[in-house]
Amino acid sequence: MACNPLSLLKIAVVMIAAGLALPAADARAQDTERRMSGLALSNDEPIQIESDLLKIDEETSKATFTGNVTVVQGDTMLQAGRMIVNYDKNGGSVSSGAAEIREIELYDKVFIKADTQTATADAGNFNMINEVLVLTGEKVVLTDAENVFIGCKLTVEMKNGQAKLDSCGGRVMIQLDPKSRPKQ
Repeated sequence: MACNPLSLLKIAVVMIAAGLALPAADARAQDTERRMSGLALSNDEPIQIESDLLKIDEETSKATFTGNVTVVQGDTMLQAGRMIVNYDKNGGSVSSGAAEIREIELYDKVFIKADTQTATADAGNFNMINEVLVLTGEKVVLTDAENVFIGCKLTVEMKNGQAKLDSCGGRVMIQLDPKSRPKQ
């Protein structure tokens, strides 16, 4: 399974790319786990953040973006209703761009798009220290062209590329379009 690193606020958001067959799942399996290669953190392009309101609280080391939050870096876009950036006080101020980000919380319908790939969830959390991304919701949906992956919790360990899609009591659904496979 291939993946594209998508860089947002020093974060890589992984999308599951089409073209490679997934291993056959055991009928009893309640989650899908797969190693993903090529995942890396990147911050080499400028980041543009827009929202209806920004509140920076230096005492609690939080920057809260509220209302129609849009983050764009290169051809990657993230949207959410609210985004909370938790940063280290010793790393500098978030308003100066020098803060060391510990964690980013996303709420109120998360949407991520890069090229032909999208991910949607109710909420998201990026732990920058452990380099772990978690998208959650009643229905977490990842798409690449006609390929669709559905669960309720996607966990990606960015250090090793390990990704896990949980079903949360139901079943994980994967729909692959054979026409999306790379030509050899």
